[in-house]
Amino acid sequence: MPKRKASAVWKGGLKGGTGTFKAAGGNISGNYSFSSRFEEGAGSNPEELLAAAHAACFSMALSAQLEGNGTPPISVDTNAECTVEKAGAGFKITTMHLTTRATVPNIDNAKFQQIANAALDGCPVSQALKNNVKFEMDARLT
Repeated sequence: MPKRKASAVWKGGLKGGTGTFKAAGGNISGNYSFSSRFEEGAGSNPEELLAAAHAACFSMALSAQLEGNGTPPISVDTNAECTVEKAGAGFKITTMHLTTRATVPNIDNAKFQQIANAALDGCPVSQALKNNVKFEMDARLT
């Protein structure tokens, strides 16, 4: 399997410094700061990247599981919200909330919920976060 790579540079102290990051593939890059990470400042942050990774991974995992059930989706649309909170002297990612809307012919809601929960449990990003971050999910058929 391929190894995925990214890099980041931080210049200056914690609150006054600035950083940049980029993925080796060249399609993901940005600037971040204390303000963009822990306040409401402009720029990106690692939690936003983690949320994007989880939304993308879960959408693919759900699609694969639905297809394996014989009910391939027309579309799976997932939004992820990553919560970072003050924890002692530092910060901690506490919750990842996924909101998914899927268009899937020929499936009832009970089976869809079962498959969505299995996809949440099994996607590689979920596996990396499991037992460290609380998962919440709102999965609905459209």
